[in-house]
Amino acid sequence: MATSLSATAVLAALRAEGVRVVEVGSWRTHNRNHKGAWGPVRGSIVHHTVTKGTASTVALCRDGHSALPGPLCHGVIAKDGQVHMVGWGRANHAGGGDGAVLAQVTAESYATRPSKPTRGNATGVDGNHAFYGWECENLGDGKDPWPAAQYDAIVRTQAALCRAHGWTAKSVIGHLEWSSDKVDPRGFAMPDLRADVAERLAHAASWSPGTTAPTAPSKETPVADTDKQVASLHTNLLTIGSLTEVDGKGNRVNHGAGYYLAHIEKDTTALQLQLDRVEKKLDALLSKEG
Repeated sequence: MATSLSATAVLAALRAEGVRVVEVGSWRTHNRNHKGAWGPVRGSIVHHTVTKGTASTVALCRDGHSALPGPLCHGVIAKDGQVHMVGWGRANHAGGGDGAVLAQVTAESYATRPSKPTRGNATGVDGNHAFYGWECENLGDGKDPWPAAQYDAIVRTQAALCRAHGWTAKSVIGHLEWSSDKVDPRGFAMPDLRADVAERLAHAASWSPGTTAPTAPSKETPVADTDKQVASLHTNLLTIGSLTEVDGKGNRVNHGAGYYLAHIEKDTTALQLQLDRVEKKLDALLSKEG
């Protein structure tokens, strides 16, 4: 769990991730905080709108309707990939959901999916205080397409939040994974979306698929040397207790496993030191890119 980002901080995170943001009116102070707390936040929920038309969708998500006042999310992700910020604070988007799912998302402890929710909107625990919410413009019929620009914006938006909080992609779920009576988002699989978010998180925020190679060690730290050391360690492990050497007097000598384990320990220590140097150099490169 974490303290929710400020409006200024989320804008910076989104733009650093390459998201095209549209600020709608007084979105920074438009919320339902008078109905309850917002935060600490545990994750982010992806929805579909069951609407058509960006302007009307944004208006609906900002203002809500007679039965459910707005904002209905924090941002609307349109077909063209623009993210319209409509509120910041508590929003009417998650409703009730499964407490077990909340615990799994908080701990990021599930495998490919959280456990199937057994609680719905009316009977579940409050999720509006615990999640960021993103409504994605789509009819939700399984036929309405998800343009590449829109899907890319969904991935970038979720990655921006995860990066800002130090979360993994497991902090991102679909509404159908939170509440037993919801089906959104329909048209793509959440494990696939999480995999794409994880791919982004493996790169700098400025990365775009197909334009920048994955982060790699600098030329000063050849990966080949590390691979050779790993291969050497593997060979040593396979041959423990079966090797015979010739000493300085020409005598054949059999060494016990401890002899080889001592050498492996020495090699392992050297390898760890080299990997530590690689990690430090990667951190330095990422700091320069950021």
